Amino acid sequence: GLKVSRGYLAKLMQKAARAFSAPYAELIDLLPKQTHLNIDETGHKEKGVPYWTWCFRAKAFIAFKIDPSRGSEVLMDILGQDYSGTLGADFWGAYRKYARQCGVLIQFCLAHLVREVKYLCDFPEPSVQRYGQALLAELKGLFGALHRRAELSARAFARALAIAEAKIWEAALEPALHPRRYPHGKIHRLIENLALRFHHHGEGYFRFITSPEIQPTNNSVEQAMRFVVMDRHMTQGTRSQRGRDVCERIWTVIATCALQKRSAYDWMHQAICAHFNGQPIPSLLLDSS
Repeated sequence: GLKVSRGYLAKLMQKAARAFSAPYAELIDLLPKQTHLNIDETGHKEKGVPYWTWCFRAKAFIAFKIDPSRGSEVLMDILGQDYSGTLGADFWGAYRKYARQCGVLIQFCLAHLVREVKYLCDFPEPSVQRYGQALLAELKGLFGALHRRAELSARAFARALAIAEAKIWEAALEPALHPRRYPHGKIHRLIENLALRFHHHGEGYFRFITSPEIQPTNNSVEQAMRFVVMDRHMTQGTRSQRGRDVCERIWTVIATCALQKRSAYDWMHQAICAHFNGQPIPSLLLDSS
């Protein structure tokens, strides 16, 4: 017998968002203190204006931030210029700019690199195909070594990774190492661009080798964002600052509870009851974190 309207639901959502405000702010404030973060972003529109949902995945929690910018200023605002951890990200320019300005180390996503190299393998120019196929073969060798980790001793695993890395470098820089293979010095721009990327940023693809806590891909944060992308398609994005506040807080609750393998509904119920009764709101962090 309860009558429900969209306006009534909107008011309830706003009350819930206020209940989640302090726990959400706690996680945002903790982001600059994390030793490693995986980050990604996805876009939506608000009344025709583009907005970006940024996802920050730490070891013990996940936080979302909606911003009109996809630039490095978002990272500067949230992480600050003194961030001393490492970032896992794709090759988007905002991450490179932030790293350059603040001296931050990045592990670039190898899965994204594989997708780019596969594009070269299907390119109609034969020289581009040969370059892509050679590089893809060595990347597969690296992932093959990663998949054999449980079978190898620590020393043998380290050696396998080192050998695979050296072969990738050789394949990526092949135009510079073997210029005679390109008659008249004609190198396709796609080959040149990727070779220059490795020349300037190649080390960023292999930081996980010397730092085991770092993941070689950005898959973990992409998986954390999957339900947000589905939500965005169903709801068609946000319509106001209040809507952005609701979404980024509820998404943070859902993703963090899923990461911690606990019920998001139970936590929301506790937080809302505490808010209405003037009691302290429970943290989103587990005691062990």
